[in-house]
Amino acid sequence: MYAVISPTQTQLRPGTVLRMPATWQEYQTLCDSRGDGSIPRIKYRHGEILLMSPLLRHGRDASILADLINVLLDSQDRNYEAFTPITMTLPEERGIEPDYCFYRIFDVEDPIL
Repeated sequence: MYAVISPTQTQLRPGTVLRMPATWQEYQTLCDSRGDGSIPRIKYRHGEILLMSPLLRHGRDASILADLINVLLDSQDRNYEAFTPITMTLPEERGIEPDYCFYRIFDVEDPIL
């Protein structure tokens, strides 16, 4: 299978990492072309796009790490929200899609570390 990258379709073999120069608008076009899909992962930084199509073990390792974080936060009675891949951007500068996100919710009485 060949890599295909176009405004309407992006296909990479599992395990492929591709780095290429691009503008913020090109990054946005690639993100939009995937719709609700999360593969390949797309990262934008300083005029460059990084595409990564994860292997199965990547997902397994990320899931184990997320489970560990959930257990630690639960054991400390911390308030948090966990999300699977979302796109986080600092417009015109950076964009990234982490495997998992954890948002800490602070209560008034909750000590901040």
